[in-house]
Amino acid sequence: MKKFLKILLIAIVSIVAIVLIAALFAPKELHIERDVTINAPKEKVWSNVGSLHGMHSWSPWIEADPAINITYEGNDGTPGAIYKWKGNSDVGEGEQTITKTDAPNSINTHVHFIKPFEGEADASIVLEDAGNSTKATWTFDSKYAYPMNVMLLLSMDDMIGDTYSKGLNKLKTMCEAN
Repeated sequence: MKKFLKILLIAIVSIVAIVLIAALFAPKELHIERDVTINAPKEKVWSNVGSLHGMHSWSPWIEADPAINITYEGNDGTPGAIYKWKGNSDVGEGEQTITKTDAPNSINTHVHFIKPFEGEADASIVLEDAGNSTKATWTFDSKYAYPMNVMLLLSMDDMIGDTYSKGLNKLKTMCEAN
C-alpha cells in the first residue's frame, strides 16, 4: 500500500509540474473573432445588436439553459447598462456591461464571469456596410494570468468561436426573416 501511495504521489506531482511548465510557454492573451454577412441594412442589424435585450434575442447561450435567470440594470443600449445572468453549469453566472456604443456601427462590452470560473473579457460587435448587406464582426479578448493561461492550450478558439458563429447565424436568420 505504501508503494502505491508513493507512486500515486509521484504521478500527481509530475502532472502538476508538467502543467506548470506548459503554462510558462502558453500564450497569455486570447483573441477570437467571427463574422457573418447579413442580407439586411445596417440599421436593421443594429436594432438587434445595439442593446442588451437585442443581443439576448439571438444569444447562442440561451439554448444551453432555457430556464436561465436574466436581469437588466440601467438604460439599455447606453454605456453602463448591465445584463446579469445566472444559469446551469453550461452557462454559469456573470454580467455584461456596455462600455461604448457608436450607433449604428459598433457596441463594446465588458464581461465579468463569476461561475464556474472568475474571469474578465472585452467583447465587441462591429457592423460594416457590404453593398446591400451588412457584415457583422463579433470579437472576444481576454487575458489569462499564469498558471491559468495553460487553458489557452486547449481549443478555446474553437469552443468560443463555434458558439459565436452559432449566435451570428441566429442573428442573420432573424434579421433576414423580418
